[in-house]
Amino acid sequence: MAHVISDLSKYVIVFFMAVYTLLCFFGMSEKEDEDKGWVYALQIISMFMVHFLGFAAICLETGDISYIIFYGFQQILLFATIALYRVIYPEVHRLIINNVCMLLTVGFLILTRISYEKSIKQFAIVTVSLIVGLFIPYLIKKMRFLKHLTWIYGMLGLLLLVAVAVLGAVTHGAKLSYSIAGVSFQPSEFVKILFVFFVAGMFKQSKVFLQVVITTVIAALHVLTLVFSKDLGSALIFFVTYLVMLYVATRKIYYILAGGAAGALAAFAAFSLFDHIQVRVIAWKDPWSHIVDEGYQITQSLFAIGTGGWYGMGIYQGNPTAIPYVEQDFIFSAIAEELGVIFAICMILICVSCFLTIMLIAMRLKEEFYRYIAVGIGMVYITQVFLTIGGGTRFIPLTGVTLPLVSYGGSSVLATIIMFCIVQGLYCVREQEGIRNAKKAKQRKTIEQGEEE
Repeated sequence: MAHVISDLSKYVIVFFMAVYTLLCFFGMSEKEDEDKGWVYALQIISMFMVHFLGFAAICLETGDISYIIFYGFQQILLFATIALYRVIYPEVHRLIINNVCMLLTVGFLILTRISYEKSIKQFAIVTVSLIVGLFIPYLIKKMRFLKHLTWIYGMLGLLLLVAVAVLGAVTHGAKLSYSIAGVSFQPSEFVKILFVFFVAGMFKQSKVFLQVVITTVIAALHVLTLVFSKDLGSALIFFVTYLVMLYVATRKIYYILAGGAAGALAAFAAFSLFDHIQVRVIAWKDPWSHIVDEGYQITQSLFAIGTGGWYGMGIYQGNPTAIPYVEQDFIFSAIAEELGVIFAICMILICVSCFLTIMLIAMRLKEEFYRYIAVGIGMVYITQVFLTIGGGTRFIPLTGVTLPLVSYGGSSVLATIIMFCIVQGLYCVREQEGIRNAKKAKQRKTIEQGEEE
């Protein structure tokens, strides 16, 4: 009986996920948030239903009621996050809050199914990250001097990357992390933020050719340091983000063309120099001929996605742990296997709605520095999403990056939440500017009417 209920629940989970996703694009309309209150309310209901039904299925399949306690703590955290942001920052963008909580919900659900221990660790890290993030919008609104620290961002970020390249621990052939007092973290996740602030500050100062050359040299040093560390996934994220920010700032297409050519040459050089890149390309080109060695991960990922079908096999009905490092690089495949391809596509669309929302906020920001930051953060986020899902589906070779807010990884979760909170701070700045402008326009109108009388 429990199995039947669990099997039926997957269809209801997909339904509520689809409803939530559809509402994302209603939430991106030009209307004021007050006019879209019903959209956000229905999103929250749909989110909590996905969460509840998912954990109900886990409890039924395992017979372990301790999951209910864990579920309760998650519900408290998610509800408190939504409520506190609404109280502390009334002008906050509610769609971004909902999307962050929804992606965290999906991550909690699938990680609990894969590894209860890792899910508990992830929950602790997310809790701390959300508490830290609660202060970020306030700092963005008040610390207007941030635009003057350009070279501090650039040099600090480069120093952190060099430290990892020299002293970092080797993981799967690449130097990714560094440990302090027994706590391991991945500096490149946080340097992404510093890098965006550095580039925004440089282009805010000037866009003349010499300034572009200087900025490009520093950006290239970031990328080359990551290449030296063999962290090629992060190097690609930095490279793409810089190219887009450069184009947005200068509007000159030949910079993009030159950057693309340089990127193609760099990719060929990386393939020639690094053995693990050659292995990934071999696995990407023909994984079936190397199914027992180089192609094992990607073939298992494709098997999982194909086995799941449209509605998934159901929670605990698949075998996602057959994929090595499934909780990090291949979390999308696990989701597609047990929750279904429709659910997985909806999750992609939620990620896309996050990106489009950030870009819409960027377009409406009057101050260049803030606009460039929003564009940079949006590109960091969507590029990482593309690399993770593209690698897991064999659309592109594997790059070894995680799916933001969903995959297991403390540094990634903390950095991503900080980035979204920075965007919230920028949105609050924009809303405050709109309120001040409206007040000034009203005062002018009142004065003009008084003079006419």
